[in-house]
Amino acid sequence: MVYIYELGKNKLIEAEIVIASGKMPLKKDGWNFNWNELIKEKNTKTYILKLKDSTQITQGIIQLRIENDMLIMDVVEIAPHNLGSSNKKFDLVAGCLIAFACRESFKIEGNYRGFLTFTSKTNLIEWYKKKYGATQALGQRMFIDDINGLKLIEKYLG
Repeated sequence: MVYIYELGKNKLIEAEIVIASGKMPLKKDGWNFNWNELIKEKNTKTYILKLKDSTQITQGIIQLRIENDMLIMDVVEIAPHNLGSSNKKFDLVAGCLIAFACRESFKIEGNYRGFLTFTSKTNLIEWYKKKYGATQALGQRMFIDDINGLKLIEKYLG
């Protein structure tokens, strides 16, 4: 169980992160990625964040894969209606998805247990550092270590 913040009503709403299946959001609806194609990629797992007990619109999506005993966040995307500051419907979506990925990283055995790695867009590097405690490794490659991962899990997943 996770909670996202409904801005219009100023309250926390129950949500859940579940394995993605069926029809995925489309680029024509404002999403940046073709999730119907991404969900088919081998050796990945795609999860959606949605309101609990609802078939309502997906609030965010994350795709993860394991490579060399390391959990990699290939793609994370927040629903178009949760972006920006003026018309944003729900907050905490990205934090919940990233914290979920951090929690999944603790299920991996090996040297990188508890570490989440990803490649950031250049303009988001400082944001990942400030908001999620990520470390820049090389170029746009970043990671969240086990200590910061546990902090995110506690903050966003309780």
